[in-house]
Amino acid sequence: MAKCGAEEMAAEMAKEVVEGQEEAHPYAFHVSGPRNVSAPNWRDLISSSWKDVNYKRTVIACFIQAVYLLELDRQENRTEENCLAPKWWVPFKYRLAQTLIDERDGSIFGAILEWDRTAAMADLVIVRPSGAPRAVLALRGTLLKSPTIRRDIEDDLRFLAWETLKGSVRFKIALEALKSVADKYGSSNVCIAGHSLGAGFALQVGKTLAKEGIYVDTHLFNPPSVSLAMSLKNIGEKAGFVWKRFKSMLPSSSITEISSDDDKKTLGIGLKNFLPHLYGPKNSDVGFGKWVPHLYVNNSDYICCSYTNPDGTEENNACKENVAPTNGHLAAKLFVMSKGKQKFLEAHGLEQWWSDDLPLQLAVHNSKLMSRQLKSLYSFPAPQQTQEKLQ
Repeated sequence: MAKCGAEEMAAEMAKEVVEGQEEAHPYAFHVSGPRNVSAPNWRDLISSSWKDVNYKRTVIACFIQAVYLLELDRQENRTEENCLAPKWWVPFKYRLAQTLIDERDGSIFGAILEWDRTAAMADLVIVRPSGAPRAVLALRGTLLKSPTIRRDIEDDLRFLAWETLKGSVRFKIALEALKSVADKYGSSNVCIAGHSLGAGFALQVGKTLAKEGIYVDTHLFNPPSVSLAMSLKNIGEKAGFVWKRFKSMLPSSSITEISSDDDKKTLGIGLKNFLPHLYGPKNSDVGFGKWVPHLYVNNSDYICCSYTNPDGTEENNACKENVAPTNGHLAAKLFVMSKGKQKFLEAHGLEQWWSDDLPLQLAVHNSKLMSRQLKSLYSFPAPQQTQEKLQ
């Protein structure tokens, strides 16, 4: 009897040790999650925490972290008893409604989280707090794990080469999922968010819906900004500048006039046709400022730091959070993290966006890259003189 009792006690102690190790997992919510973020309660009926931009940024970043952990839970065969992902959405009164699966390798790359009314009612939150979305589509970035790394890197290279992700199966799945929840709850009650590669998908999915007149709240953490296509575009712009300088040096006014016409045709139109996927068709029905994505970038992150490059037209407009085209209309909101020199993994990590000592600043200039990427959403009337010549 004594021997059996000792064995049972040893088994219980071993079980407690295992549970303690699981609870101390580095990705457990209580270990690496935000420290000073409260769960929704009855006070939110008076003053909603979701109206605080810092709270909103923190919770949405947690939702993206949950998607990373959904895939890690799958790869490591975790059960409902020891899985890590739910702890990152349950405290905020959300539930998992759908997982987005890459049919090529079976990996989870996204998830739809919906407001959990039942869980909220249990804590006397009888109404969804103002500003809290009914549904959030969260998209993860690259996971350097063997089961999914091949498809993640494939999409990374797709963006690097062409600055587009529309050829990926993940784009189609994410677009259909966002359309579905937007139809179900209304676009004003839906949010899409992503980190790294996931931010690239979120940007292009949100932009595609904006062209259709569906404007969804969009949050992009460390979005990719470097591509060969953009480099070619920059070379084209520099070539155009050199040509204009050379043209101005020509002595003959007739030659200048002829070259001016050629310039308008080749530089004004040719360059856009050279890389049409960067612009897309003009949509005259889409107005300014109806879709305003939020970008969160780190100056030390070479993947997204190009978004901080100034437009060059409004550099003196200090203390502005809005990234806008040169005509002054609102295009995006850019938030910049400046911590000095950091290692890449730290500067590109998602965890920084819910840290307590976040030195986040509003952008003081317009982003040239973001204005260029959103250019196809804006309709600019062609000059009268050009229209007459084309006719």
